[in-house]
Amino acid sequence: MIPRYTGRAMGALWTDENKYRTWLQVEILACEAMHKRGRVPAADLARIRKRANFNVKRIEKIEAKVNHDVIAFLTNVAEYVGPSARYIHRGLTSSDVLDTGLAVQMVQAVDMLIADVKAVRVAAATQARKHKFTPMIGRSHGIHAEPITFGLKMALCYDEFGRALGRLAAARKTIAVGQLSGAVGTHAHLEPFVEAYVCKRLGLRPAAISTQILQRDRHAEYMGALALVGASVERWAQEFRHLQRTEVREVEEFFGAAQKGSSAMPHKKNPITGEKLCGLARVLRGNLVAAVENVALWHERDISHSSVERIIVPDSTIALDHMLTNLEKLIRNLRVYPKRMQANLDMTHGLIHSQQVLLMLTDKGFSREAAYRLVQRHAMRAWEEDRDLRGLIEADPKIMAKVSAKDLNKVFDLQVHFKDVNRTFRAVGL
Repeated sequence: MIPRYTGRAMGALWTDENKYRTWLQVEILACEAMHKRGRVPAADLARIRKRANFNVKRIEKIEAKVNHDVIAFLTNVAEYVGPSARYIHRGLTSSDVLDTGLAVQMVQAVDMLIADVKAVRVAAATQARKHKFTPMIGRSHGIHAEPITFGLKMALCYDEFGRALGRLAAARKTIAVGQLSGAVGTHAHLEPFVEAYVCKRLGLRPAAISTQILQRDRHAEYMGALALVGASVERWAQEFRHLQRTEVREVEEFFGAAQKGSSAMPHKKNPITGEKLCGLARVLRGNLVAAVENVALWHERDISHSSVERIIVPDSTIALDHMLTNLEKLIRNLRVYPKRMQANLDMTHGLIHSQQVLLMLTDKGFSREAAYRLVQRHAMRAWEEDRDLRGLIEADPKIMAKVSAKDLNKVFDLQVHFKDVNRTFRAVGL
């Protein structure tokens, strides 16, 4: 099984210390496999297991001379092990260790991200249940449309991050692959048993075929999943930013007692967390472009991908971990203002019920075209003269000849819009 990463933060997973620890594990497991095939004596394997170690500073000093990180690592390990080190890295090439070790770290990272997404869903579910029937205006094109509930909005968030879980799980499966196949992937100096043994012990699948490296479409898919999850973070951060605008003010990010929003304006409470999350999502998308460009390499391998991955993989996992952690806090501590939501519902004097009026008129025998013209004429007048739509409808004798007060009470009732809320909650698992 892949060892569970026990560091306190995602950033620590990508330290040189953890990287070299993972490389060492790959090398020791390869020695174990070769011992089982009679290629490493028991005494030498015992010394390797007991003595194998490394020192990051020493590796850096050696690398400054040899200009090769894996050789510097192996040289340092040999200093600890002694003569038995001749069996370490036998038949392997650098990428066998690099790619298999990277796969381990990428799986460890995505497991942390999966836990982050689950926490976001818990926060979203809590808000959804709390505000299941808290009415608010739904908007299309940024314009008032028809009533929804804030609970439905948060149920949508919960559902979207359910898909995020699926994407991360799929990315985990794609990247949980290792390879120890030698200089061009032919297993010429390292039998497939070694690859299979090492991968099994690490919780990876051995690649069915490789060159000197694992193919980088795997890594691009992984980075694509991170970018998509980041886009979902951005989608909800942007939603809360819009709802916090002064003209809307239906929700607000938590603002601490000692917090300050502006160096110049003491009244300011800005959606800084949401803005930060939207910005970081752009970084993830940019890194995805680099990952896609890493797919096309020369023949069995070049190293143009290597320098890129040393930046984009740690940076993207660290960024997304930070984003998800902050989104969870944002949602959990979100300040919701139901009275303001109701005030915004009332702002347009009943225009939000125009479709209900339209449908009622068609039920009463009006053609759809005629009903639409009637309702639109009154709606535009309500807009332009800041008047109540129901009052205008009641003053129209053509309409009132077929419509009763009871009919109007029904179509101007918010509850018409909420009859499906319980079913929707059940559909998304809430």
